[in-house]
Amino acid sequence: MEYYSEVVPLPQLACSQVLCCNVYTSDLPFSLYLHIPFCKIKCSYCAFNTYINLDDLVEPFIQALIQEIEIVAASRPKHPVWTVYLGGGTPSLLSPEQIDRVLQSIRTGFDLDPNAEISMEANPSDLSRDYMADVCAAGINRVSIGMQSANFNELELFARRHDNDAVVRAVSAARGGGVKNLNLDLIYGAPHQTLKSWENSLDQLIALRPDHISLYALSLEEGTAMRNWVMKGRLPEPDDDLAADMYELASEQLEAAGYEQYEISNWSKKGYACRHNLQYWRNWPYPGFGPGAHGYADGVRYSTVLSPQRYIKLMREAGADYVFPRTPATEQAEFVDRETEIAETLLMGLRLTQEGIPRTAFAERFGVDLVEIRESLVSRFVHNGLLEVDSNSVRLTRRGRLLSNSIFRELV
Repeated sequence: MEYYSEVVPLPQLACSQVLCCNVYTSDLPFSLYLHIPFCKIKCSYCAFNTYINLDDLVEPFIQALIQEIEIVAASRPKHPVWTVYLGGGTPSLLSPEQIDRVLQSIRTGFDLDPNAEISMEANPSDLSRDYMADVCAAGINRVSIGMQSANFNELELFARRHDNDAVVRAVSAARGGGVKNLNLDLIYGAPHQTLKSWENSLDQLIALRPDHISLYALSLEEGTAMRNWVMKGRLPEPDDDLAADMYELASEQLEAAGYEQYEISNWSKKGYACRHNLQYWRNWPYPGFGPGAHGYADGVRYSTVLSPQRYIKLMREAGADYVFPRTPATEQAEFVDRETEIAETLLMGLRLTQEGIPRTAFAERFGVDLVEIRESLVSRFVHNGLLEVDSNSVRLTRRGRLLSNSIFRELV
């Protein structure tokens, strides 16, 4: 089976509806994000909402997660869903039976597309052929393995609990278990990382022939061990120029290996662009579930409580009649006004290197051409070789991708 990334047909809106952006997105299929907050160890660069040594909470969490899914589904019964993503944390710590129960609750409450992309993040050390066969039988059809590096010293710096041999075994287990859509992640721009060590990671990744590749520049996030080490002088600060060289090297090597770059940080074989992430980059609705999850639907951007213990307690005490997309676990929620939605659509859409921002779809959504509302900036960026504009779309140039953060800051 192949997993394609065609654009979902856009709803036809009457002129009187165009200025109400929520109407535009309300009929689009959902992408569901499920946050699994458990890990065996905390990686040195990780700023996500994750916890260790909470094994006794996994089953109560699964029960709470299913209840949250049921509450949201009850307010949008049988709404179409075309992607599901189990992120974390480490979803591969869940048993196949737990994953099956969660996915069954989605099938019961929503209209899950028979060809939906259902992804799961995984640590290489967790995967066996039997485990992968069982999770595929439960419905998982896309797996994202956190390779991060092929070099032992870098994996040690990242506090990862695997080595490169474990990645090779994990890929073999995934393929043997029936995974037809496989992603591998790498991190670049880390302290002490060299262009040669980066090339070694790229070479070994390409040799494993994944269907999709995600490359992430290291970011020193507040509260992470890596940031603390750099701030205390135990590690050198990342070299931005070297990171740019690594990015360009990766772009060249992946293109030569037959991968198409469709987003600033993502490459895939033809037909394997990640549909779930496309939902984010098009600024389409994605309800979020689980502790620390973020969601966006019906013009509301929201987040859930961080603590797994509090999340479980709130769901156990849940009442009824929650206004979509809120649940008992919702901690913060705000309405996204039109100007903010425009800015976010620009910010996310320009990350798509091939698709960019379709001008017709943008005008249908907001009632104005995006070139008109940012005319002077767009003109300057085109003049400087950073943007390409034609009658169909606005896209970053290859040079613009290297300066994307500066472009985004000015546009929004």
